[in-house]
Amino acid sequence: MSQQSIFITGGGSGIGRATALLFARKGWRIGLADVSAAGLAETAALLPEGASTYVMDVRDRDAWVASLDAFTAVTGGRLDVLFNNAGIGSGGPLATTDFAEIDRVVGVNLVGVLNGAKIGHGYLKRTPGSCLLNTASASAIYGSSGLAPYSATKFGVRAITEALDGEWAGDGIKVRAIVPSFIDTPLLNTTAGGSNRSIRETVTGAGLELTGVEAVADAAWAAVHGNAVHTYVGKTAHRMAFAARWMPGSLRKRMRRSVKR
Repeated sequence: MSQQSIFITGGGSGIGRATALLFARKGWRIGLADVSAAGLAETAALLPEGASTYVMDVRDRDAWVASLDAFTAVTGGRLDVLFNNAGIGSGGPLATTDFAEIDRVVGVNLVGVLNGAKIGHGYLKRTPGSCLLNTASASAIYGSSGLAPYSATKFGVRAITEALDGEWAGDGIKVRAIVPSFIDTPLLNTTAGGSNRSIRETVTGAGLELTGVEAVADAAWAAVHGNAVHTYVGKTAHRMAFAARWMPGSLRKRMRRSVKR
C-alpha cells in the first residue's frame, strides 16, 4: 500500500504544526499550507522526512486547486485526509468591531473551510476511506461573549461538518470535526473591536481553561480513525458541551459575567 497522506492548512504553527508532527511520526506523508512561508519552513524542518509546503491563503480558490494538484502529484494521487484547520481569532465587542475585521474572520474561518471542502471533495473521493477533518471550537458549543464573529464562524464549521457527514457518506468520505477548548497558542493574543482585551483575557475572564496543542493533535488522530462526528478536546469543551445540553442557563450567566470582568 502506498504511503498515506494528509494536507494541513494552518500548518505553519499551533494545531497544524502539532498535527503534522504526530502524523509524520505515524509514517504519513505531510502537505502543509499556510500564509506564512517562515512558519511552513519551521514546521517542515521539525519533521523527520520534511514536508511538501504551499504558501496559500484559504480564501484563494485558485491557490487551493494549485496546491492540491501539486501535493497529489507527489503522493501518487492519494489524499487520505484534508485537514481544514486554518483559522484566525478576533476578540472584542461586536458593536465596535470594524466591518473589515468581520469580513476577514468570516472569509478565513468559514469561507475558507467551505472552499477546502468543495475543492477537496474530488481529491478525497479518489482515495478510499478518506476523511475531511475540520477544526471547530468550544466557541461553537455556546456563543462566547466578546467573540461573536469567531463564534459564528465556528458554529458554521460545525454545521458544515454535520451536513457533509450525511452528504458525502455515499462517496465513502468520512467528515469529522475536532471541537477543542481554547488552545494555548499565539492566536489568543489577538485583540480587535476597539478592545484592549485579548482573546486570552476574554477566555480566562470567563473562567475557561486553555488546552495544549499536543492534546488537539491526539484528538485529530482519533477523529480521523474514529466514528464520532465531533471530537471534544479538553476539560472546557467537555464541560461546555454538558452544560449546553443540561444547564444552558449556567453558560448564559457565565458569558454575562465575562463581559463585566
